[in-house]
Amino acid sequence: MTAVLAEHFSGAEVDGVAVALRDDGTNRRARLALTYSAGTGPATVFAKAVDPEHAELVALTSGLFHEPRLFRSGVDLGLDHPAVYASFIDEPGSNFLMIMEDVVARGADPRDSTRPMTIEQVANGVRGLARMHSRFWGDRLAKTPALDWLEPFVAFEGLEHAPLHIAHERLGDTVPPEIPELSGTELFVDIWARYIGTLTTTAPTLLHGDPHIGNTYVLPGDEVGFLDWQMARRGNWSLDLGYFLQGALTIDDRRRAERDLLDEYRGALELPAGELPSAEEVWLRYRASVAHGLAIWIATLSGGDAWQRPDICLAFAQRYAAAFVDLDTRAALATLG
Repeated sequence: MTAVLAEHFSGAEVDGVAVALRDDGTNRRARLALTYSAGTGPATVFAKAVDPEHAELVALTSGLFHEPRLFRSGVDLGLDHPAVYASFIDEPGSNFLMIMEDVVARGADPRDSTRPMTIEQVANGVRGLARMHSRFWGDRLAKTPALDWLEPFVAFEGLEHAPLHIAHERLGDTVPPEIPELSGTELFVDIWARYIGTLTTTAPTLLHGDPHIGNTYVLPGDEVGFLDWQMARRGNWSLDLGYFLQGALTIDDRRRAERDLLDEYRGALELPAGELPSAEEVWLRYRASVAHGLAIWIATLSGGDAWQRPDICLAFAQRYAAAFVDLDTRAALATLG
């Protein structure tokens, strides 16, 4: 650990490491408490590695090495994220290890769908995404050789096999009736895969790829940071914008503020006029983007308790279901072609 921190905390010598918290999911994650025999450094760090039982699934849906590669690249993302002190990749062993900042130590409040953000907090997150997207928009991404490995965001297989009856039973009558009427083929092929196909037809940018509220934190002063970059991809900006905004707010707050928040995003894009998407395009692609959140969280809810707590899944599914109907996502997809 001393070698890991040496570049960031000169003179720090670690003499003790203890597991303060273990929180495993598809990856192994732990907060480590550190003590020092010399110098000073963080009291805690966060460690993340592959869970061998889930390595194949992560490789299929997320990209096993995307997050460690992103932070080994050294690119400035333009928004708040945990500082990464070391990132090791073991390709033959299908494993990686990341040692990073414990953002709670600087007052961060990690969120999930049961603790939605305020409109102003989401506005800060939207502006952060716009800053990042601007840095890698179009040719800028192609001119960043450190990200040559970045894959396009394409539809992955398997969602169509989700046992939707489980999700429908849990949702009951809390979502519009159109939602339980969707078959697996309709939701995951005709809607989700169709939307995902639009992500590679425009000028790409660097995408977080999975910026739901459970991968965010709020700092003192309401700045928003983003965790868990394993789904980093290249593609159309709308995936990040819609997935974050629609899932981070209550349904009522989203309905009240989404137009203004889209204006905030567009206004924060640091692009010349010729590259700036029109307000009409932003609105259209935002409406279409609901397809992603709805499909992902209906599938996750259908998995029972295997991947996320039921209350977290339910809140997400309800928000994206309401947005799907409110924003007439089917019509938006038809317009995109």
